[in-house]
Amino acid sequence: MTQPDFYAAVGKALYETDVAAKLSQVYALYDAITKGEIAPYEADDLTEILPSGRPEKPELVSPRDVPRRKIGSKEGVHALIHSICHIEFNAINLGLDAAYRFRSMPERFYHDWLLVAKEEADHFSMLADYLTSVGSSYGAFTAHNGLWDSAERTAHDPLIRMALVPRVLEARGLDVTPGIINRLKEVGQTGVVAMLLRIVREEEGHVIIGNRWYQYLCRERHLDPKETFFSLLDEYEQTIRAPINTEARLRSGFTEEEIALLLESIDL
Repeated sequence: MTQPDFYAAVGKALYETDVAAKLSQVYALYDAITKGEIAPYEADDLTEILPSGRPEKPELVSPRDVPRRKIGSKEGVHALIHSICHIEFNAINLGLDAAYRFRSMPERFYHDWLLVAKEEADHFSMLADYLTSVGSSYGAFTAHNGLWDSAERTAHDPLIRMALVPRVLEARGLDVTPGIINRLKEVGQTGVVAMLLRIVREEEGHVIIGNRWYQYLCRERHLDPKETFFSLLDEYEQTIRAPINTEARLRSGFTEEEIALLLESIDL
């Protein structure tokens, strides 16, 4: 029996606009690759990037136009969960895109990024179910597309993708989530706290994966990882802001020297 074409199957999930269908395809892909029923093969990387599959809602606006709401109100909690839910949805597409776009990597790369897509689907589903349980839904609030914008900017090179998405944007989640959790504890949102504790724990694993493949690509190209990373931060005008979660970043594969340099460069 002929195996399904790996890249066609991953691309189908990536460009799927129906949420339920996308989730189903992600779970099927992860199950298939772990069972050896589907496998990547070496081919030319893709450089063109198209908009990823997403539903009509939420309406996308500029980041500065997304309303800021206080966690102390129910609507504020719902808006916060919606924003995280939207990040997780985009992260599903980012995991799929890494596996779809970069076609000359070792086989473990594709297992890793389909695992990321699967776990991001878990996170999205958990948060979307919460929104439904409180009378809201994914799509009820506006959102921005910053995470996918970064995917577009890094579509031409897996090293740059690994440097600037997992090591910058996903690591940012490790930095800020503890503060969000503390504020939610103060207003008695224990159920939401439990969800975020699970998410931040698994997101550390995603940053580990990004670090693993960033280090691999630096070795392949005979580049110094630290110098390359900070050069890319400058080239792509990536600003590192406080706080920095030193412990989580160390667990996720950052070196103490990198963290010291990040602390020196943060924009307060």
